[in-house]
Amino acid sequence: MRHTPYPTTSFKNSIVRISSPRRLCALAVSAACAFPLIGYAQAIDADSSKSGEKQPEIETVSVSGSWLGTGLQNNVQKFAGSRTQMSMAAIQDSGAASIEEVMRRIPGIQVTDNSSSGGSNMSLNIGVRGLDGRFSPRSTILLDGIPLAVAPYGQPQLSFAPVSLNSIESVDVVRGGGAVRYGPQNVGGIINFNTRAIPDVPFTGDASVRYNSYSQGGNSKQYSAFLGGQRDNGLGMALLYSGADGSGWRRHSEEHSSDLSLKTRHEINSHSEFNAKVGYYEATSNVPGGLTSAQYAADPYQSQRNRDYWQGRRSSIALDYLNTISTNQEVEVKTYFNSSFRTSAMANNFDSKATKINLQPRNYNVFGIEPRFTQRLQSGDWRHDITVGYRYLHEGSSENSYDQNLNNAQSVIKRSSQNSSDVNAVYIDDQIAWQQWRITPGLRYESVNVSRYNNLNGYSDTENYRQPLPALGIAYIASPALTLFANYNTSFGSVQFLQLNLQNYGNQLQAEVAKTAELGARWNRDGLKLDATVFDLRFNNQIEYVNTYFLNQGKTHHRGVETSVEYAFEKINPLLSGLSAYATYAYTNATLESAESGAKIGNDLPFFARHVDTQGVRYQRQNWTLNFNSTHQSGQFADNANTVKESADGTNGWTPAYRLWNAQIDWKASSKSQWEVSLGINNLTNVRYFTRTTDTNAGKLIGAPRMTYVQFRSKF
Repeated sequence: MRHTPYPTTSFKNSIVRISSPRRLCALAVSAACAFPLIGYAQAIDADSSKSGEKQPEIETVSVSGSWLGTGLQNNVQKFAGSRTQMSMAAIQDSGAASIEEVMRRIPGIQVTDNSSSGGSNMSLNIGVRGLDGRFSPRSTILLDGIPLAVAPYGQPQLSFAPVSLNSIESVDVVRGGGAVRYGPQNVGGIINFNTRAIPDVPFTGDASVRYNSYSQGGNSKQYSAFLGGQRDNGLGMALLYSGADGSGWRRHSEEHSSDLSLKTRHEINSHSEFNAKVGYYEATSNVPGGLTSAQYAADPYQSQRNRDYWQGRRSSIALDYLNTISTNQEVEVKTYFNSSFRTSAMANNFDSKATKINLQPRNYNVFGIEPRFTQRLQSGDWRHDITVGYRYLHEGSSENSYDQNLNNAQSVIKRSSQNSSDVNAVYIDDQIAWQQWRITPGLRYESVNVSRYNNLNGYSDTENYRQPLPALGIAYIASPALTLFANYNTSFGSVQFLQLNLQNYGNQLQAEVAKTAELGARWNRDGLKLDATVFDLRFNNQIEYVNTYFLNQGKTHHRGVETSVEYAFEKINPLLSGLSAYATYAYTNATLESAESGAKIGNDLPFFARHVDTQGVRYQRQNWTLNFNSTHQSGQFADNANTVKESADGTNGWTPAYRLWNAQIDWKASSKSQWEVSLGINNLTNVRYFTRTTDTNAGKLIGAPRMTYVQFRSKF
C-alpha cells in the first residue's frame, strides 16, 4: 500500500491551501442561493436569545422541554442544578480575546492549556471540577445544541474546536442536572455555545475589528460581520462571519481562522417554525511547543519547535422543526451532519535534534437525528411535564499516523484505521410540580456499537456498550427569590476510537461511568444574585494509557463548593446607577483513589487548582463604560505523584499560583450606539505565569504577557 507523504508545509503556504478567499466567497454565494431550499431549517436557541432582547450579564437559567432554549416554560429560579449563563454583554465587558478566557469567569471551570496546542485558538482546553482539561474530553460541548467534537462518542477531544468568539451570543454551562438530556462524556456537565440569533426586525447589521498587541512582540487582528433580518411573511436570515490573523506572544505562533455560517428561519404560524444553519470553519496554527527549564530561563517566549503545526476544517448543516402544538404539547425534530478534517505535525525533538516528524491526518463524518416530545398533564395541584427523546447518531473516521524522515523525506506508516460508531440513545424525564416542589426523575439509556478495521493487518472488530443512566433532581421554591435544589446524576463515556485500537486483547475495555450529587441554593432579589453549590463526584473505571495499552484502572474523587454573587448598586441609591460588581469562588478537592506507579491514594490530580476566584466591577455613565476585573488560581501539580521539584525537561514539578488584572474602557458615539470604541489592557501588571504539557512537544508553556487592544464596532 502506498502512502503519499503530507508535506511539512510552512504556515504561509498552509493558509494558501485551506484559506482561499475565493472558497469562502463561493461558499457564501452558494449558501445564499440555497436559501429557498433550506428555509425550512434550524436556529436551535431562537426563543432564548433573539436579537433586541436585553440579556442579563450572568444568570442561572432553567427551562422545560429543551433545557437549552425551547420548552413549555422558562424560569430562572426553578432549575434543580448548578447552571450559569454568560451573555454577549458580559463577554464583551470581559475583554477576552478567546473563548478560553471567557470561560475563566464561570465557577468550577479551569483553563488548563496543557496540550500540544496550548495557548492557541485551535483547540479548547477546559477542565470542570478537577477533571482532565486537555482538549476538554470530559464535558458535552455543543454549538447551538449540536455536538461540537469531530466525533462525539469516538473522538470527543477538542484538539480542533470549530467555534469563534465573535460569533457567540451566549454561553450556557450546566455543571450538574443535565445528564439525562445530553450526552455522552457529560461527567463535566454540558457547555452550549449559542451563536447570534436571527433578528426579528426587517434588517440590521454590525461589524467589528480588534487589534491585539503583546508586550513581548506579536500581534493579531480579529474581525467579524453580521447581517440579518426577518420579513413580514415570517422568513428570516442571518449571515455571520468571524476571522482572525496574526501571531500570539511566542515565536512560531502564527494563526489564521475563518468562520462563516448562514442561518435561516421560517415561521410557519404562531406556534411552529423551520430553522436551518449551514457553516464552514477552517483554521491553521503554528504551535511553539514546550521548553526545558534551561530554555525557559533563557527566553520563555522562544520556540525550539519550528516545524510543528495544527490544521483543521469543517463543513456542517443542521435542520430543525419546532412546533409548540398547544400550551400542553411541544414537539421538536433536529438533524445534523458535519464533515471534519484535522491534521497535526509534531517533530520528535527540538529543531537541532529532530530526526523525524509525526503526522496524523484524520477525517470524520457525523450524522445525527434527535426527535423530542413534551406533554404537560395537569391534575389539581399536580403538574407533569413528561419529555421523551431519542438520538440516532452515526460517526465514521479515517485515522492515520506516520513518521516522515527529515533526511530523506521518506514516510513510514505507524497506524491506519477505519472506525465507526452507531448510537441509539433514548431518554424520558418527568418534571413534576406540586405546590413549592419541583421533582424531576429521569432515565437515559445509551446503546453504542463501535467498529474498527486495521488497514495494516486487516483485523476488524465490533464492541457493544450498553448503559442505563438514572437521574433525579429536586428543587424547593421557598419564595420567588429563593430556590433550594439537590440532584443525582449518572454520566457515561463510551470507549473511544484510539482507545479501542490500542486496547489489550486480554483486558477488554469497558465504558466509563461517573456519579455526581449536588446540593445548592439560588437567590435573586433587589439587584442581588447569589448562587452556591456543593458537589460530590465519584469517577471509577476511568480509561488510562499505561505503557503501550489503554486500561480501565483510574478512580478519582472530586468534591467542592462553587459560589457566585452579583449586585447592582442602584438599588442602594439612584446616584449609584450604572455601578455593578460580581465575584465568584470555587474550591475543588480532586484526589486519586487508586494507587498507581509513583502515586499514593489521596494525592491531588494534576493540572487543576484547588482555589479559583474572579472579581469584577462595571460602571456605566452616559456614553462611557469602565470595566475592571481579576482572575486568580492557586498552584497545581503536573503528575499523579505530586512532584514538587521541577524536572530538567520542564514537564514536571509544582506550578505556582497567579493572579491577572484586566481593565477596559468603552465609548459609544451616541445614545443610539451606531458605533463604539473599546480600549483595554489584559494582564495589566504583566505577571509572568506558566503551565506545562506532557504531549510530544513537552515542556513549560509561558502564559500571555500584558496585551493592549483596541476594538471598533459599528452598527447599521
